[in-house]
Amino acid sequence: MLRKLALGVLSTLLLISEGFGQNSSSTYSGLGIGEFNYGGQIQNQGMGGLGISFGTGWGANTVNPALTTRNTIFNFQASLNYKRIAVSNDTESSLVDGGGLSYVAISLPVKTGKFTTGMGLGQISSINYRLKVDSPIANSPLIANNYLEGDGGISEAYLNFGYLLAKNLSIGAHGSYLFGSSIRSNQLLVFDQKGVEVGRASEYYERISVSDVALKLGAHYFFKTSEKSNLHLGAIYQTFGDVNGTAFAKLAPIGQASSPKTDGDLIANNEKGNIYLPSRYGFGVTYEKNNKFVIGLEGQTQDFSQYRNFFGEGLSLQAAQKVGLGIQLVPDFTDFDNLLNRSTYRMGLEWMRTPYFINETTINDIGINFGTSIPVNNLSLVNMALKVGRRGTVDNGLIREAYVNFSFGFSINDNSWFYKRVFE
Repeated sequence: MLRKLALGVLSTLLLISEGFGQNSSSTYSGLGIGEFNYGGQIQNQGMGGLGISFGTGWGANTVNPALTTRNTIFNFQASLNYKRIAVSNDTESSLVDGGGLSYVAISLPVKTGKFTTGMGLGQISSINYRLKVDSPIANSPLIANNYLEGDGGISEAYLNFGYLLAKNLSIGAHGSYLFGSSIRSNQLLVFDQKGVEVGRASEYYERISVSDVALKLGAHYFFKTSEKSNLHLGAIYQTFGDVNGTAFAKLAPIGQASSPKTDGDLIANNEKGNIYLPSRYGFGVTYEKNNKFVIGLEGQTQDFSQYRNFFGEGLSLQAAQKVGLGIQLVPDFTDFDNLLNRSTYRMGLEWMRTPYFINETTINDIGINFGTSIPVNNLSLVNMALKVGRRGTVDNGLIREAYVNFSFGFSINDNSWFYKRVFE
């Protein structure tokens, strides 16, 4: 009973807040495993997250490993991101921000146009929130103050392969080593109507560390609709299952919960177990006018109603569904005298039904995306993406987030690694 009460308080108290103060990248990352990454890399982010049915040879593709066969030259890519959020409920508002390294990726052809491999580091999910919740205690004049914090998430080190199985048909595999930890705490103080502290302040502390593997499979097929245009079809399937790890959890006076040697109720002491993560599916279709423009529509789904936390308990989550519509334009890739004409411009729309179902309310996320890739020499690029969006609602005592997410990175391409020297 104590375990369930302690573990449930982190999710329950987020739902009944009447006032808050926060320094985080998302309030909703306090639920489940946090925010799941569906955005892909910076070139995907600029056009509504598209990457299942379309990719180019100028950037590594981690959304659909089958599309890595389009990387006929060596590519190194990295990106940083910064996110700023205006968080509000029906009475208060606050500005929060956060950011850091998004990913590092390498792609290189083993046999050009036939077999490609790649590797890199990325993020599967992220947790980052600071939240103050003031709420009345039922059937009592007392007020409970809860200070909730969370950081961490699940990262991946991956190795992927793409193979041209038949004419216009590619398949791929993306193997991930999952690692990382999340730390959550809830400090509880109780006050009477005069603001005098009652009883002894307590803290719930939880640290979950994971270490396991996951697999993503992808397929891509295109057929020519005319001499200068193609229609692309793509699909992905990513399986996680039981992700193994260890847990430490304790309920104790404030300042003593993070140590197993101090007083308190030890719930788990580096106990082995697992988190169940549901499989992820994605499909897409893209129309391409060669070296001119691209327009695509893609969808992904992941049923988080199957999610189970480390202690085998489910949360009030639902199936996440994401739809993205994206456009990419290149004014004139042959105009070497005009940098702007040779640059790539992207725009997209994203709608997502998040896994969070709170107070009989579905938390939706909708955003508009912009992006560009600017050539810095014959092959390499500077990449940028901007997303402006809104998540949640102030109805039913909930929280709305209006956010701006900016990503900046580069793509270094080189075709000299695989050519023998002729002249010294």
